Amino acid sequence: MTSTLLHDALLYLAAAIVFVPIAKRIGMGSVLGYLIAGIIIGPFCLCLVGGEGKDVMHFAEFGVVMMLFLIGLELEPSHFWRMRQLILGTGILQVGLTTLLFVALFLLLGFSWTAALAIGLALSMSSTAIVLQTLREKGLAATQSGRCSFAVLLFQDISVIPILALLPLLAVSGVPAQGEESASFLQGLPGWAQTIALLLAINLVVVSGRFLIVPFLRFIARLHFQELFTASALFIVIATATLMSLVGLSPALGTFLAGVVLANSEYRHELESDIAPFKGILLGLFFISVGTSINFSLILNEPLKILALVFMVIAGKAVVLALTGKLARLSFDQNLLFCIGLAQVGEFAFVLFSFISQLSILSLEWTDTMMAVTALSMTATPVLLLFNERLVQPRFGTLEKIEPEPEDIDLHAPVIIAGFGHFGSTVGRFLKANGIHATILDNDSDRVDLLRRMGCKVFYGDATRVDILKSAGADQARILVAAIGSPEINSDLIEKTGKLFPHLTIMARAENNQDAYHLMDMGVSHIYRETLDTAVRLGVDALVKLGFRRYSATRSGQNFIRYDEATCLRLAPHSHDKDTYIDNFREEIRNQEEMLSSDLKFDHKQYDHAWDSEPNREEFDRRTESGPAAKSDGSKDSVSSDSSEER
Repeated sequence: MTSTLLHDALLYLAAAIVFVPIAKRIGMGSVLGYLIAGIIIGPFCLCLVGGEGKDVMHFAEFGVVMMLFLIGLELEPSHFWRMRQLILGTGILQVGLTTLLFVALFLLLGFSWTAALAIGLALSMSSTAIVLQTLREKGLAATQSGRCSFAVLLFQDISVIPILALLPLLAVSGVPAQGEESASFLQGLPGWAQTIALLLAINLVVVSGRFLIVPFLRFIARLHFQELFTASALFIVIATATLMSLVGLSPALGTFLAGVVLANSEYRHELESDIAPFKGILLGLFFISVGTSINFSLILNEPLKILALVFMVIAGKAVVLALTGKLARLSFDQNLLFCIGLAQVGEFAFVLFSFISQLSILSLEWTDTMMAVTALSMTATPVLLLFNERLVQPRFGTLEKIEPEPEDIDLHAPVIIAGFGHFGSTVGRFLKANGIHATILDNDSDRVDLLRRMGCKVFYGDATRVDILKSAGADQARILVAAIGSPEINSDLIEKTGKLFPHLTIMARAENNQDAYHLMDMGVSHIYRETLDTAVRLGVDALVKLGFRRYSATRSGQNFIRYDEATCLRLAPHSHDKDTYIDNFREEIRNQEEMLSSDLKFDHKQYDHAWDSEPNREEFDRRTESGPAAKSDGSKDSVSSDSSEER
């Protein structure tokens, strides 16, 4: 057993080392390289692994389990809340319309409505692993299509839970599938009882995470043994998967829930940093397993049927995605990338089809067929993306540029500026003019190149990555200026920095009041709303044009900023309750106007002349024109007289 496991592990790694560089070299991407590697060493080619597919599924199961834990770990509730409109809008539209489309098609093919609905729900899933991996490799995560893709995938990941709860209600009987023994608590129960048991198990994982898992990790963290912390996290993942298996649920679902629970804990970033080195190889392991699991015997026996189903699935999903992208107002090239990228069936479908077969909703033959369709659609996706990138977009759209790798940073300064757009560059130029050098990070390669040609010392890199922050000198720096244009990315940076580099003073850019409230909730005290000072400066100039003294207008503007910042602090606790917020906002505005009005009643004019008294300027011009003789003609007294009269 041990020698077989080591033998298979060696073959998997060797295949990845050989085929992935070849695929990358010819522009196919690492995902297709892993899939090809799995096909070559699989039971239907060289037969090096997976004699009957069982050992292959062990690898695939572990790959899916770990991958879904990482996906759950990235599912931060606050991030979901900020993107809720995009996630719910695009997600509901894509999953709903795709399910309805395939229900109609499989009803026409003669399936029962329960089987058609189960198949439609499974086929509505897309591959989170393939899409996110491809977007990261090509530097497209921050594009419009990248954001929409992430929103749809996030909704799909969350919708798996209600789908798994619904499937037992579609079961035609409570007996196990043919050829299977009753191996779990759920098998043999009626559909309604299975649904209740599934929901109870899910809630048990969530409640345990809050009251057991997080305190357990807190205890381990106090011991200050990093390797023990990582081992504890893996123990939680595998234990959760095992418990879910014992009650007949998907272990992948269990680990996904465990990841979601930990995503809301204070140990999220430590877990990400610890597991990140294994993430790529685990995803690669999963893709190799997919390649080895493709049943080519079934495909060769019925090639037209399988290929027709694959084409129908990809084309049908692409049509729905095109409509979704159109409603999301994506441009042609972004919508094309969005359609092709998510047109495959995802890894969750393997979990769903396995559960569907277990519930006898679908026959074993059709389950194998749909598994083959799922694997082939995933295999076709990198090829379609390559076709789109090389042939379609250069002719009909704007080709997305592949960003360069982050650079080695050889400058450590007391200040780090993340984001060097108009806001960040102004801060940087001001600091430089006062003799303070800053380490500047920006993730826009075009802007980095332009700024370098203009003589600025700018480094390309994603400031939200911990390794980039460390290489930028975050351990030694004193101040981090968070000036990234995207509030979501800025918040992510601030959260990571506050946790991993608590000595840094964070000065954060806020787009508006709502962003400022969110930053206050995160504990940030130095917040700068990007339009406040500029808007007040315009108001000051407007008052001057209307006859106010420059000093009076400037003083009023500074008081307004002071009062407004105090108001913002007082309103922040009420920002999540709309009605209470509106009531308090009205009261604060009234108080602010009363304070500014009382300021105007106080006589400051004796000091205002020091700024730009018009009589002073006129007298200065007159004396300049008349020369030294003016000093003895009483002009100084006349100026004082004018000033006295004005006072």
